[in-house]
Amino acid sequence: MSTGALLLSRERDPPKPVADIFKTQATHADEIAAQAQASAGLATAGFRTSKYRPDEWHKSNYDKYYKAFADRDIAERLRHESKQLANTTEAITQRTQADVTKKLGERMHDITFWKSELNREIDDVIAETDLLLAQKKRLENALYATEIPYKIALDNLESRERRQGVDLVRDEPEVELVKEVEIIKSVQDLLRRTLEQTISQIRNNRDAKQNLEMDWSDKKEALEIDDKCARLNNQSTDIEYHPNTGQWQEFSSTPQTWAQYSHDNIVRAEQERMASINLRALIDNVISDTSNDMHEQCNTVDTAMAKRLEELNDAKAKLENHLQKTLQEIASQEKNIAMLKQAIADKRPPMQVAQTRLHHRTARPNVELCRDPAAERLLSEVAEITESIEALQRKLENAEASLKDLMDTRMTLEKEIAVKTNSIFIDREKVCQVRTRYPSMMKLTGYQ
Repeated sequence: MSTGALLLSRERDPPKPVADIFKTQATHADEIAAQAQASAGLATAGFRTSKYRPDEWHKSNYDKYYKAFADRDIAERLRHESKQLANTTEAITQRTQADVTKKLGERMHDITFWKSELNREIDDVIAETDLLLAQKKRLENALYATEIPYKIALDNLESRERRQGVDLVRDEPEVELVKEVEIIKSVQDLLRRTLEQTISQIRNNRDAKQNLEMDWSDKKEALEIDDKCARLNNQSTDIEYHPNTGQWQEFSSTPQTWAQYSHDNIVRAEQERMASINLRALIDNVISDTSNDMHEQCNTVDTAMAKRLEELNDAKAKLENHLQKTLQEIASQEKNIAMLKQAIADKRPPMQVAQTRLHHRTARPNVELCRDPAAERLLSEVAEITESIEALQRKLENAEASLKDLMDTRMTLEKEIAVKTNSIFIDREKVCQVRTRYPSMMKLTGYQ
């Protein structure tokens, strides 16, 4: 209360309570109404009812004085309370604004923390995805590299189908070539499945990265907004009223759900990153195992082919040796046949001599036609020569049969040598030569 008000209150009696004033006014109004009723019908009613008594006049003035004093007192008290309220609300407002600014700073610190965590995880996911993309490229290279061995193996099998005769055999090289084709097909299937798994994991990594980037982008935008809000003050030029912003928005999150959202995004990204790391290790093992299997089978086929070529060369050499001996024997047999024919031919003159002698001696007269020793010997000579010719003839037939067998053997040996030569040509020139184009381990492992 001001000094003037205090002085004014000392000049007068203590003010009546407001309730007493209202009660007094009500009593006075009742007295006037009663007097008016009492004087109704009297001749002096027109003069009496229009005037007040002196005490009423003083009371009315007193009431106005008191009303003015009460109003001033209420106004003075209200001014004092208003000033005090203004000072209090100003302090509260400033304190609240400072606290809000502090909370905004703390919020910005939290956003910055999660933003940095998201950024770190984004960098890790990008790096891991790049490594997985490199492994995917290795898988594609390794899968592409298997096409050459597959075509080589099929070409080897088709080439060896052109072997002839008994050489068209399911030998060890063919068994290993068929096994090589099966291994390459199984390797291709495994690489394709692994490649599909890798593509799926890359897609998962990118989805996780997208979620992290969207979260990071939202936090970057929120950080800029909170930073702008933290810089606002009462002297800022871009502040204005926004009546509808004093309520919670319908889909707003809580600090717990807000932090949990980023935490879940990071956890999911870490899980995908760990799955990607495990997949990269699996890819290394798959490529290593498949390339080793193919390389080992290639060496097995090459070893079997070398062994088979050695067997073919040995068989061909033996056949050629037998052919050479057969040719020599044919020549000898031909000479033998010629000798037998000549021997048979040489028996003709002695036979003719003996038979002529016998013929002439049959002309001896009478008793002179005697079976003397000479006649007996001539007869035995003819028999001996006949027997010799027959023996030579039988031997000649045997020799000619033997020569025919030798010729057949020669033809068979020559055909077999041709078959072996064809097999050697196929295995050496068509198979082994093509297999020199087999990819290196660097290509099989996807590094080229």
